[in-house]
Amino acid sequence: MARSTGPRARSSPETIDYSKDDKRRHTPTNRRLRGYSFDPSLSAKLETAFINERIYTVPWEPLAKGPVGEYVEVIDVDPASKFYYDPVDLEDPHLLAQDGLPASPLNPKFHQQMVYAVVMTTVKNFERAIARPVMWSDRAPWKKYREMTPQDWQNTWVRRLAVYPHALREANAYYSPAKKALLFGYFPASAAGDPAVYPGGIVFGCLSHDIVAHETAHAILDGIHPRFMEVTQPDGLAFHEAFADIVAMFQHFTFIEVVKHQISKTRGDMGMNSLLGELAQEFGRATGNRGSLRNALGSINKKTGKWERRPPDPRRMETEVEPHDRGSILVSAVFDSFVSIYESRIADLRRIASGGTGILNEGELHPDLVNRLSAEAVKAAKHVLNMCIRALDYCPPVDIDFGDYLRALITADCDVFPDDIRGYRIAFIDAFRQHGIYPRKLRSLSEEALTWDRADEINTYTRLAELSKTLQQFYHDLGIDQDRHARWQKTRQQRAKLHDYLQEKFWLEYNDPVLQKITGLDFNITRRFSGDDMVRFEVHAMWPVQRQRQDGSVLNQVIFSILQHKPLEEPAAGLAVTTGESPGKQIWGGCTIIVDLGHATSEQAIRYVIRKPLYSNGKKDNRITRAQQWAKDPAVMSLAATYGMIDDAEPFAMLHSGE
Repeated sequence: MARSTGPRARSSPETIDYSKDDKRRHTPTNRRLRGYSFDPSLSAKLETAFINERIYTVPWEPLAKGPVGEYVEVIDVDPASKFYYDPVDLEDPHLLAQDGLPASPLNPKFHQQMVYAVVMTTVKNFERAIARPVMWSDRAPWKKYREMTPQDWQNTWVRRLAVYPHALREANAYYSPAKKALLFGYFPASAAGDPAVYPGGIVFGCLSHDIVAHETAHAILDGIHPRFMEVTQPDGLAFHEAFADIVAMFQHFTFIEVVKHQISKTRGDMGMNSLLGELAQEFGRATGNRGSLRNALGSINKKTGKWERRPPDPRRMETEVEPHDRGSILVSAVFDSFVSIYESRIADLRRIASGGTGILNEGELHPDLVNRLSAEAVKAAKHVLNMCIRALDYCPPVDIDFGDYLRALITADCDVFPDDIRGYRIAFIDAFRQHGIYPRKLRSLSEEALTWDRADEINTYTRLAELSKTLQQFYHDLGIDQDRHARWQKTRQQRAKLHDYLQEKFWLEYNDPVLQKITGLDFNITRRFSGDDMVRFEVHAMWPVQRQRQDGSVLNQVIFSILQHKPLEEPAAGLAVTTGESPGKQIWGGCTIIVDLGHATSEQAIRYVIRKPLYSNGKKDNRITRAQQWAKDPAVMSLAATYGMIDDAEPFAMLHSGE
């Protein structure tokens, strides 16, 4: 027998390609990038330096120089100095080996790394809560709708949000709906007498976690509900500002070392002043605010120089008009809800640590207790943030007010967690009530009353009996396709099909007041303004959702909106105005429809219809009348002129200027 001279049983390496297997096996799950937990100012203090520099963990994706990925394109052009900074290459092996560039307030490449890390962290948190990829809002069509070709529609797709770290030489940062971009400013600090500020030092908005997260939340919210900026009542822009602050603030609780530090410092009392409830410290101090830009719990008393807790005051809902001031009411209500939830979760730990008295002994807390309190704070904050984001799917598509948001919060949480074991929903209801936030015309603030009406309780949906079947294939196709552009294309196609289906149904029921009441549409708008018998509307914001419930069952749903608009003021007699090109201020109406695909019949399939009606059925006390009165208020006109709400050019540019 011939003796073997080597491992001949093993195939030659030249005949087997291991590269695909190796690439799949060794592709990282996450990318680690260094950055600031808050902003550079806290790294200059011994007390906070060790908690202020952290590692951001973001989903792995191949990156071009910039960085440029699937969601974001960082473009570092400085128009003021007419300079273009070289883009950072986060694929460089040396940077991969050391978790990116070290934190540096003066290195433009680190600035690029920082904005990318915070934007992608915010995107990740949204996708976890809404159970689908984040989409940026489409570009506005540059032609009339009827003249748009398929290629024209393709050009409205926005794959990447543009991010400019050094776009402005001023104390400003904002999201531009027109440019689909985040623009961050830089400026010399000017606060005199504040020991935390280095006079003349440059403050970069792009190095503040809170500012970057805030602006990113604006962009994501615009992608989900683009018509929220069609303001016809005082909560409009205030909601945008408040929601962005809520996202930035509760992302603090993902920084576990920061949470432990602040828990130890405040002895577990979340009602005290701490970094966790503040936003944009460096920016606020550098512009003379003697503290953070905004604080959910209170503010510095300018006379005494001391921080003071702000108690709930329901009268503020009647007096505050400026978006930041009014928005702070909603932020305070959400944070107070979190504090109540946190206190409930740690009540047993307090009893154990205090021997049953509930009053902790003097001195520093034991490290084990700090760890347990921190873990409970993180869990509570994560759930609150998920509740706040998930509620967006249960909001009306236009003209949202704070009361609508409370109903959306309660309904969304009821769908996923039918049994409110820890009383989260009660905490929200109580906190909102104390701040004077509640919906119109409800007889009770109970959980049952606040939940949106179930569609099957109305018993009028037989006209839309095939709706569930129409959406089944769309849900299946989109659910297995992870490419964002492919999802966008399929969604556009399905929206067109659904529009034709609904238009036929609405035309057959043209004079049916019940169907108009259900959808919130006014079927007679086009007839009144242009003599056209066709019902004009748009199908908007369509997406599939899969949520796992408390009992392990799964909710398979499709959510879409039907929108319509008309002039806020009736045109003069004899003047024909088409709804598609009418001049002047518009008011939008319609509904969000949530379809449960687990049921075959329409009475069960249509889970909720959340309306903002244009159809008033002759009633005088309706949202159109209220919007007309609000628009004529002198204070509102002054606010509109100040913040650029009249021409709708850049609503957030002036809103954030000089904060």
